[in-house]
Amino acid sequence: MFSDPQKNLQQFTLTPGMKVADFGAGSGFYTLEAAKMVGSSGHVYAIDVQKELLDRIKSNALSAKLSNIEIVWGDIEKIGGTKMREFLCDRIIISNVLFQTEKKSDICLEAKRILKPGGKVLVIDWSTGAPIGPASFVSKENALSLFERAGFKFEAEINAGDHHYGLILKK
Repeated sequence: MFSDPQKNLQQFTLTPGMKVADFGAGSGFYTLEAAKMVGSSGHVYAIDVQKELLDRIKSNALSAKLSNIEIVWGDIEKIGGTKMREFLCDRIIISNVLFQTEKKSDICLEAKRILKPGGKVLVIDWSTGAPIGPASFVSKENALSLFERAGFKFEAEINAGDHHYGLILKK
């Protein structure tokens, strides 16, 4: 099984009314699924540095009649780079991002900054040695260590597919 945003988010327990940030939203698959799950009373922030990807997410959200998505042109690798206020979000999604970033510690700190006390982060990334994955990886153990150093506590591991790992961490 390849990584399925809907199945992964069901294991993350998103509920109506939640505020969710999708760090490095990319294609928007997680953004759109999260927006459906939190409903019209919730809000999803799609954050990315690539404007053309954000434009595509905005277009797909309009086509899907999802009005609870806010597009944020921001830098998740910089503390304050999301332009969001502290303690805003209930949940943060960080999917297929760590393997391609340089400032991994700052991503953790930015997540901590905007997450409410008791809020949770879902980290999904390529498993080490996945035959179809990227050339460089961030192992599950290294990802866990990064977030624990930033003050997060491990809560659970999810089944994120054959080529990915999934971690839920609590602030």
